[in-house]
Amino acid sequence: MLNDRRSHSDGMNERSERIISVGMRPRHIALAVAVAAAWGFNFVIIDVGLDEFPPLLFSALRFALAAFPAVLLVGSPGVPWRWVFAVGASLAVTKFSLLFLGIDAGMPAGLSSVVLQSQAIFTVLFAVLLLGERPTRRQVAGLGVATAGIAVVAVRLGPDRPAGAFAMVLGAAVCWGVANVAMRRAAPPDTLAFMVWVSATAPLPLLALSLLTEGPAADLAALRGIDWTGAGALLYIAGISTLAGFAAWGALIRRYGASAVAPFSMFVPFFGVASTALLLGEPVHATDVVGGLLVVGGVLAGAVRLRVTKPELQPQ
Repeated sequence: MLNDRRSHSDGMNERSERIISVGMRPRHIALAVAVAAAWGFNFVIIDVGLDEFPPLLFSALRFALAAFPAVLLVGSPGVPWRWVFAVGASLAVTKFSLLFLGIDAGMPAGLSSVVLQSQAIFTVLFAVLLLGERPTRRQVAGLGVATAGIAVVAVRLGPDRPAGAFAMVLGAAVCWGVANVAMRRAAPPDTLAFMVWVSATAPLPLLALSLLTEGPAADLAALRGIDWTGAGALLYIAGISTLAGFAAWGALIRRYGASAVAPFSMFVPFFGVASTALLLGEPVHATDVVGGLLVVGGVLAGAVRLRVTKPELQPQ
């Protein structure tokens, strides 16, 4: 009987140890929330930067600053170069071009942070089509709810949020889904080094697109007229949002695993909507709130695992 009690006690202690080991330390939770806040506030910075630069030039300068001189300090990307260029084309060039163009065309910056979360829908879809993965029923149900949320957001399309601008931001989410699948296949050992090299692939194509579509005159005028506002926007989006953000996020994922860290990204649209409403005066409608909750809730429902499993040992 005593042995049974000891065995039961040992089992309870082991289960408690497993739960404790899975949980993130308070300072790491704070770091994950801080990164999400920085990424959410990034939508205010994008709106400010688009007042200073043409969209494609702004994106080109952003990735140039993120890549250089960092590319001289980090090691190799640690993966075949085809994955660096694949993620560079889908994420750095196409996704951010569509996002910046969509916001510049009239899509509210804060609402764009919500619509972008639909990338989870497209990530699962492309993983099924390209990688042969089989989503769980929970994922399918959750992504169905998220899709309904996007439809609710689309209800208020009109003069203050043009359908074309909404389509570009939704296209950015599609490209993000493609990039997620490519990154999953690449499995870079160092997220920061990988993102620096991805950033290095983007400036020249983006600059070429800017010269072709926005014109040399507009680009030169923006560069000649750069002030502290434009410089600050570039430094924030390149240094804090891209380099510092991905460095911290990658470190947390290496320590705790993607399933523990990824749900914190759902704070991004909250900070995005809140910061743009407070600082830019963007209106928040009831349909935006309902749609945003459906998107975030649906993605979380498909991402969070209820079962506690024994994790791999992590360095302390």
